[in-house]
Amino acid sequence: MITLDRLVNVLGGYGVRLCGRPETRSVRLRSVAMPDPGDDRVTGDVLLAVGASSPAEAVRWAVAARAAVVVVRGQAPSALDDQGPAVLLADPSVSWSQLAGVVYGLVLEGRETAAGRGPTDLFALADALADLIGGAVTIEDGLSRVLAYSRSQQAGDPARLETILVRQVPDRLHELFRARGVFARLEASDEPVFVEPDAGNGLTGRMAVAVRAGRELLGSVWVTCDRPLTGARLRALADGARTVALHLLRSRASADLERQVESDLVVRLLEGTPDAATVLSQLGLAPRAMRVVAVRAHADEQAALLLAFERATDGFGWSRPGRSALLGTTLYTILPVEQADAAREWVAALRAGLPPQVGITAGISAPAATAELPAGRQEADECLALHEAGPRAADESLALHGAGRRAADESVALREPGRRAADESLALREAGPRAAAPPAYDESWDDILLRRLRAAARAGRTPARSPVSELRRHDARHATHFVATLRAWLEAQGDLAVAAERLGVHPNTVRNRMRKMAEVTPLDLDDARKRLAMIITLAAYEV
Repeated sequence: MITLDRLVNVLGGYGVRLCGRPETRSVRLRSVAMPDPGDDRVTGDVLLAVGASSPAEAVRWAVAARAAVVVVRGQAPSALDDQGPAVLLADPSVSWSQLAGVVYGLVLEGRETAAGRGPTDLFALADALADLIGGAVTIEDGLSRVLAYSRSQQAGDPARLETILVRQVPDRLHELFRARGVFARLEASDEPVFVEPDAGNGLTGRMAVAVRAGRELLGSVWVTCDRPLTGARLRALADGARTVALHLLRSRASADLERQVESDLVVRLLEGTPDAATVLSQLGLAPRAMRVVAVRAHADEQAALLLAFERATDGFGWSRPGRSALLGTTLYTILPVEQADAAREWVAALRAGLPPQVGITAGISAPAATAELPAGRQEADECLALHEAGPRAADESLALHGAGRRAADESVALREPGRRAADESLALREAGPRAAAPPAYDESWDDILLRRLRAAARAGRTPARSPVSELRRHDARHATHFVATLRAWLEAQGDLAVAAERLGVHPNTVRNRMRKMAEVTPLDLDDARKRLAMIITLAAYEV
């Protein structure tokens, strides 16, 4: 069961529009019908007016079928009855078979469950299996997330209750099943597997069987029991797994259709479209501040990216915050959030839903209005590149504003005792990309600017003959520390004591170095424009 509003939004991606009766968008649709010349008793909530000679005839058919909405092709009706069915007008270039596939898929197979996507009769199937087998049934997907479960609690146990409450197998049980080889056996064979009881984990025992389509493992069916099933009960479990596979395949077809429509609409927003407000409405998003999140997955990149996309689009559109699309090797999600931390929480939830071996990096745009989403995509891309450069780069926004960070880094270069900031940077590098929070553009724009400057420096686009270049060459030839000293002096705004503290030396040492530097190259430190240019050059040379 879906609403007309949802049907309109999805069909909008195919050029279908609602004519009149906007107040009917909340009506619920449960059935689909097509005219049958041999049967004048055809009824249904949605009538596909195949063969109608005109919109007026299609509306008459819909009234006879007691339909709430009628789908027609061709020209818009000249007049609509305020009490008649809503009219969905499709372009003649869209085939009836395509329209029928979408409508039947959404209305009949796109029903929502407590776990997200999937037909509601999956729960009815779980109930039927529980009655046949005599044990409580749970149906899970390939990531051990609960898709459906039987109402019956016969032979239920604490482990099952906890699994249902959190909608997925708890970590300790997952590890137990993995250690016992249950998942490996389900992956390799269609034969049911018996899992021995474990009182310490509240497990009375399980019989599990793979749900498979060809060679692909779609999920599994679990039945609580204290001993292996045999005879008719075992056959019922095996037959039930095959029926579950059919349900999941039909659900996947409906989900893939919705993902395709959603992805197309998101891409239009990110690339810029004149009807952005309409597209936003079709996605079910309100015109408010949004952030664009760009995500890349690592560890078997293509498969991991598809997993991330599936996870990001899991559940009905209205039950999740964002709308997502795949473009090349990047997953883009538009999130209706204003705070960067809310976007980071979304990224963390996405990562938590992926297998442990899959890592992700992400970048977050600044808040953007609808028309600013293309710019938001570019901002998210640049923040993603910052995150992929490593934890140190991703955390520079915080670290550079902390007192003494650069001085700590340069004290290492000067072979002086390491400081806490340097230790933390090393710890982050060793921890890998997951340790760093995804950067947001409005918090990290300065780091992105510096990253651009460094790219320009690597491309040879900074002046080769400048005071900073001369001092760099002098340091390389004579093992002096002029560049570090100049940076500390500039950041301290000429305060010798502060610069000396940052470098860990005496103020006289700084004074002597500055005098010798002036002998190597003209610094013109009284000129504000020269000081600014040197600061920019020093930033461009940072690594």
